[in-house]
Amino acid sequence: MSRNWHHGNAAEDGSETRGWVLGHFIDPSEGVRSTKDVEVKWGVHPAGDKRPEWTTDDQRTTMLLLVQGNFRLHLTEGTVDLAKQGDYAVWGPGIDHSWEAISDSVVVTVRWPSASN
Repeated sequence: MSRNWHHGNAAEDGSETRGWVLGHFIDPSEGVRSTKDVEVKWGVHPAGDKRPEWTTDDQRTTMLLLVQGNFRLHLTEGTVDLAKQGDYAVWGPGIDHSWEAISDSVVVTVRWPSASN
């Protein structure tokens, strides 16, 4: 396979990286999926799944996009319920977050740039 293109399945490709399919933490041997520009995650969350701890002091911008289900996002700025396919939220550097799946949910997370905190 060429290092300059890739096709696959997000759930399979992200199985070793908690759902992340693009980012700086992808092994460079994976070619174009290894990048410092952006991170993309395919998240499948059963009802009741939650991140009890809050992220803190993240200095990147993040977008969370609902594919299906009902997903609640807690931000230091307030709470957002993503309930309709295509609902999304975007937050910038310095806003902490946590989340919970209200019903079985699938979300796509895009975060940039891709860098360790």
